[in-house]
Formats: sequence, structure tokens, C-alpha cells
Amino acid sequence: SEGLMLLTNDGQVFNKLSHAHSHQEKEYFVTVDAVLTPAALLQLANGIDILGQVTRPATVLQLDETSFTIVLTQGLNRQIRRMCHKLGYRVTRLVRTRIKSLELGDLPAGQWRPLLPIEIEALWQGLPA
Repeated sequence: SEGLMLLTNDGQVFNKLSHAHSHQEKEYFVTVDAVLTPAALLQLANGIDILGQVTRPATVLQLDETSFTIVLTQGLNRQIRRMCHKLGYRVTRLVRTRIKSLELGDLPAGQWRPLLPIEIEALWQGLPA
């Protein structure tokens, strides 16, 4: 796994952004080891039974034969890998590209930057009290 990661000393904002029940959007680029079927993409979008519960509906967009983007509003442990495994796929690349309105953009792997005040404010918007 790679991509956008937030480092913070504010446990309150971290918990509100990352907890499965907060329903905050996180977008991922996913590549799998076999050709995606329309049925598999539909199941990924509608929800799959993992960890004793059905995942929340997601927005899924196929990019090519073996890759897609998925927008989750849930944060279950290894959710995308478990969903793909349940459908017979192995994830070969997984990149988080967005958390709420904050996008990875062209930031190179291993690099970091501080958030702008407007980005911090946008992350706080819509979080549970």
C-alpha cells in the first residue's frame, strides 16, 4: 500500500477521519492480478460481506482491464484487499489518492509537506461532533 497519509498529533481529528463509522470519503487506485468482470465491479460498488458485515456502497470506476478507482466511506481493516480477495482477485497495487477534499496530487513517494490552513479547515468540515 502507498499514497496519501496524514501525520498528526491531533488524535481527535485522526479518529474522526479514520473510524469506519465516520463515513468520510477516501479514494484509492487499485490494480488486481486478473481481468475485472462487470459482475465483480458491481459487487465492489454494492457491498461485499467481509469481517462479518457487508461493506457500505462505494463508487467504483474501471480504468482498464485490471485497474479501477474506488471511493470508500468506511475504513475497515484491509477493506479493499479483503473485498478483492472475496471475489477471487489479488491486489497488486493499492494507492490512496484522496481523503475527503485532500488529494495526493503529484507529491513524489517518500515526500511530505505541511497542510495549508485552508486544507486543515476543509478536513474538519463535516466531521462528527
